[in-house]
Amino acid sequence: MPLRLAGGKEQGMNGYGADRGKKQTIATALAAEYRAQERAQQRSDFQLAWHHLERAHILAQTSLIPHIVSHCRMLRLAVVQRDARETVGQIIRLALTPLGNLTGRLPIGNTGRSTVSAFAPMEVPPDLRTILNHEIG
Repeated sequence: MPLRLAGGKEQGMNGYGADRGKKQTIATALAAEYRAQERAQQRSDFQLAWHHLERAHILAQTSLIPHIVSHCRMLRLAVVQRDARETVGQIIRLALTPLGNLTGRLPIGNTGRSTVSAFAPMEVPPDLRTILNHEIG
């Protein structure tokens, strides 16, 4: 399902369309989620770390490189936790990520964990919806 930006523009390969100001907002929010994930992980609060990685995935998923980075971070946390199921799930998602981004067939709002279908769209949290500035189906 291709993402439509405000104004009816379709999401571009870089994930941010032509609106540079929007890119900064998404990039800033993504960086904040990663910082929060790192702080939680340092405290061994893995549930909170996953929460922030899931939010980062929602922000990153329509842009190829940030999408790959989000799954690499998830893979790294799965390895740290020695979670074999999540590790395998993230490896599979890393393999699927380029195809999803190149075809535009992305399940918007999907949190990126192996505990949910890689193909299921999900509700975008209201604060992230505001940042992404788009309508969900």
